[in-house]
Amino acid sequence: MAFDISKMRNIGISAHIDSGKTTLSERILFYCRKIHAIHEVRGKDGVGATMDSMDLERERGITIQSAATNVQWGEFAINLIDTPGHVDFTIEVERALRVLDGAVLVLCSVGGVQSQTLTVDRQLKRYNVPRLVFVNKCDRTGANPFRVRNQIVEKLGLNAAFITLPIGLEDKLEGLIDLIEMKAVYFDGEGGVDLRYAEIPAHLKADAAKYREELLDSASMFSDELAEAYLEGAETPEMIREAVRRGTIALQFVPVFVGSAYKNKGVQLLLNGVTDFLPAPDEVKNIALDLDKGEAPMEMVSRDGLPTVALAFKLEDGQYGQLTYVRVYQGSLKKGDELINTRSRKKFKVGRLVRMHSNSMEDINDGSPGDIVALFGIECASGDTFCHPSLNVAMTSMFVPDTVISLAITPKDKKSADQMAKALNRFTKEDPTFQTYVDPESNQTIIKGMGELHLDVYIERMKREYKCEVDTGMPQVAYRETISQRADFNYTHKKQTGGSGQYGRVAGFIEPNAEHVYEFVDSIKGGAIPNEYIPSCDKGFKEASKRGSLIGFPVVNVRCVINDGASHAVDSSDIAFQLAAIGAYRDAYEKAKPVILEPVMKVSVEGPTEFQGNIFASVNQRRGLITSSSEEGAFCRVEAEVPLSEMFGYSTVLRSLTQGKAEFSMEFLKYGKAPTSISEQLRKEYLEKRKAEQSR
Repeated sequence: MAFDISKMRNIGISAHIDSGKTTLSERILFYCRKIHAIHEVRGKDGVGATMDSMDLERERGITIQSAATNVQWGEFAINLIDTPGHVDFTIEVERALRVLDGAVLVLCSVGGVQSQTLTVDRQLKRYNVPRLVFVNKCDRTGANPFRVRNQIVEKLGLNAAFITLPIGLEDKLEGLIDLIEMKAVYFDGEGGVDLRYAEIPAHLKADAAKYREELLDSASMFSDELAEAYLEGAETPEMIREAVRRGTIALQFVPVFVGSAYKNKGVQLLLNGVTDFLPAPDEVKNIALDLDKGEAPMEMVSRDGLPTVALAFKLEDGQYGQLTYVRVYQGSLKKGDELINTRSRKKFKVGRLVRMHSNSMEDINDGSPGDIVALFGIECASGDTFCHPSLNVAMTSMFVPDTVISLAITPKDKKSADQMAKALNRFTKEDPTFQTYVDPESNQTIIKGMGELHLDVYIERMKREYKCEVDTGMPQVAYRETISQRADFNYTHKKQTGGSGQYGRVAGFIEPNAEHVYEFVDSIKGGAIPNEYIPSCDKGFKEASKRGSLIGFPVVNVRCVINDGASHAVDSSDIAFQLAAIGAYRDAYEKAKPVILEPVMKVSVEGPTEFQGNIFASVNQRRGLITSSSEEGAFCRVEAEVPLSEMFGYSTVLRSLTQGKAEFSMEFLKYGKAPTSISEQLRKEYLEKRKAEQSR
């Protein structure tokens, strides 16, 4: 059968926690006949959802790793990635969206636009991904998809209109109205497999007409043919679909579908929407950088017969070696092909090529243009580009957010120490937001991540997958230091031992600089410091700013300006000026009134309104600043800015205050000045730690 790229879709499912992404993926697999029975996320039958293949995911009822699969819907081949909703696993969403052509944004019809929805929306906009919206859980008490549609318009700033409407809500959800065909659709048979089209119920005809008018109004902006036919009342479903497709691909329109994945209503119509409205790989503009032409942009063409370009977007270390997920942007991938990794310049041959279905795989001989497949046994890093040896191009990289929390870990015995090294090596390779290093001062192994849950999961995985027992210490918050006023320096570094000595004098000032983390300004006139030593001064200042003298954390938001100095014909050298700059920086730093900055998180707490007082109190106790609160039906949402050091263990406290009914998410917002009492406490601890180290 000839390959037809227009019949391929690469889509992701992303949303806030607990909006029903994995349940929706499970239904999609069932209706596309990829699985023969539906299992629930927290499987009472002991099976669990297909896309949550890790034991940890099944136990906790959350998605931790994005899972890829492929399904056939009619004559369309769909590559599907189910992504986590939890902010701690945001890199999984980032890398999935980097390689996808379209997305389904799932919203809960009770919760509406929630904190994590805003983050996902920002990610979709960052990678220019067209999306459909699926308003899920219309069977829940308090469901109101109409309010959710208004939130999509107001809070996300999207031009959204309904494609389907619910017939009844909450426990009275019977079916849907298809506004393009103007028919009622009911889902009969086991698991809602049989679609039955009927007349729209009389009491809903006025509503259907009103929302169809809104849909035609929005869609006619993208098609003159539809606009003319609409005025004459002669529009056809094909015209509407064509116009909606154009608007969606142009990122100017968002079709809204409603339903309940759990109750098997509306999923088939959403699948029709995916094939009707989301782009094929050749309808999306993908840019690579031509490294032979100074990183000039080069458009990728999703066509066979051209030199191959593919991006490795996700790595997994399994029992059979490293599995590398790749998206083919140009040309095709075949077994035995010779490719080159543009970062390492290493050539390799494509050996085993597989198509993934959650954690199982199927061997294939080739991957077509636009396809998402996986390779075995390739040595590479996440984000590497593979291309034909005749090319030297790199795909643009993905955004990796900064880590916000760190934890000290110590292996319990020698065997665990060896296993821990293996586990950390694997996890850091797989996940760019999981980092590890050995603190040169305390000699502790520190792991860094996106949140408590993120690190929790990796420690649990070490125990299960590597039989590695570790003790964990209190997480260390990534504090920073900065200066609050300008301070001058005039420092001479002299060292005379036998032979040539060291000499360098630097003069200038340091001052606060909110725009840059570190900035170096050369204002030397008349060659007071020879040109070849200017970079040495910059190096010295940079080195000195790695550790402040208050609590030993990096110094940020400082501008270092040199305007005078002196050198010696024999004794001046690169190292002499580096040391002079370090000495000058330390001198001036004390005079510049340094202060400690602490990371402040944007925290969003959601829970039943009856616990609003408890939520407010818990945020205030943590030095939190409440920025907004809103009530929607029986739920309230509290947005606040809270220092990270106060957020440890908050999930346990919040659960006990709200009978386990509230949840929170947080992400890094900014660095703010730490209060004097906290600063003094940190200074005291730092000095005691230094003393203890010196006395050893």
